[in-house]
Amino acid sequence: MPSKITLGSAAAFLLFVGWAAAVQPAAAIPEAPTEAPPGALVTKIVYIGKRYPEPLPLSLLDKPLTDEGVQGARLAIKENNMTGRLIEQHFELVEVVAKATEDIVPKVKAELASGNGLIVADLEPSDLLAVVDLPEAKDAVIFNTRSSRDELRQEECRINLFHIIPNWAMRADALAQYLSWKKWRRWFVIHGTTPGDVEYLAAIRRAANKFGAKIVLERSYEFDAGSRRTDSGHQQIQTQMPMLTQGAPEYDVIFVADAGEAFGDYLMFRTYEPRPVVGSQGLQAVAWHRSFEQYAGTQLQNRFEKQAKRFMTERDFTAWLAVRVVGEAVTRSGKNKPEEVNDFILSPDFEVAGFKGVGLTFRKWDHQMRQPILLSGPRTLVSISPQDGFLHQKFLTDTLGFDEPETKCRFKK
Repeated sequence: MPSKITLGSAAAFLLFVGWAAAVQPAAAIPEAPTEAPPGALVTKIVYIGKRYPEPLPLSLLDKPLTDEGVQGARLAIKENNMTGRLIEQHFELVEVVAKATEDIVPKVKAELASGNGLIVADLEPSDLLAVVDLPEAKDAVIFNTRSSRDELRQEECRINLFHIIPNWAMRADALAQYLSWKKWRRWFVIHGTTPGDVEYLAAIRRAANKFGAKIVLERSYEFDAGSRRTDSGHQQIQTQMPMLTQGAPEYDVIFVADAGEAFGDYLMFRTYEPRPVVGSQGLQAVAWHRSFEQYAGTQLQNRFEKQAKRFMTERDFTAWLAVRVVGEAVTRSGKNKPEEVNDFILSPDFEVAGFKGVGLTFRKWDHQMRQPILLSGPRTLVSISPQDGFLHQKFLTDTLGFDEPETKCRFKK
């Protein structure tokens, strides 16, 4: 049976607050309390991050961000407390961010020793697994808000790890459904060589097989892209991209796997044949996009922009959603111990509003959050998957990614 369009009382209150913010002066809406009132149930949520080296933005239009992810968590704490103040509950965010050269594990151990076992992990896979495999973390509830690696939901799954961010398989399937609906079934795949590129490439191959598409050619990017910020950079790129895309069999779209953002944006308008670009650039499958405004998404965008003075990114959204998951579970169950939160978010009673038109829940077989995926161009929303016509006996969103019969996840207690 398809997922129901229900939100829950706490989520409905937040939607009302968003609506009220749009039609009333800001002063008319009570601020969330910053300190716990006497006798309140206090829930601490730990945001764990690390300042990894980030690639420079491809355009001067996009400024480097130093607070990506944590800003979403901060907004969600405020929203949790707007509901919590009505029912004598209070939420606190503990921010722990390591330098690029620091080991994150001791910092997490200190939080676990303090009894803080509800963790939002904005970490790369190696650090993420080092944290979830700590003996002290066996009863913790840890939310992955950064890594799309499929293996974390398959062979490397962990019973104390929940995934908010979509994995590569969900992203590739979301695009494949749309391309199938458009009858663009011949794909020319161009990929990079970074670990993320290779992971996305595997998901693209899987999606092609799953939805009846044909990969007519795979080609890796082997040029050194000229710097677009030099006088001759655009000329080098204008020459390289036609060379890269020349000589392919007849195809409908270029499906690019460039997770590191080294060359994918250069493909648009420079290919040898005039064809659309989809994948990690061009038409992208994402959990969130700054152009999204359906299902009251505009209210979330406005609240975030008011706080952070910038647009909400995908990592901001997944961190926001992880904190909201905890808030929804504690608000509705009245319990805040990690094992109690774990049990509730896996129960039939749980769902959380994510401004996507359906209640969002977790898959029991791999702890991946099931959710609609936005298909967006650089400035506009194009579509939302699952697409019409792709059916499932329980949840339409389970047509994206690994369904229960095909999972390789085997949780070890």
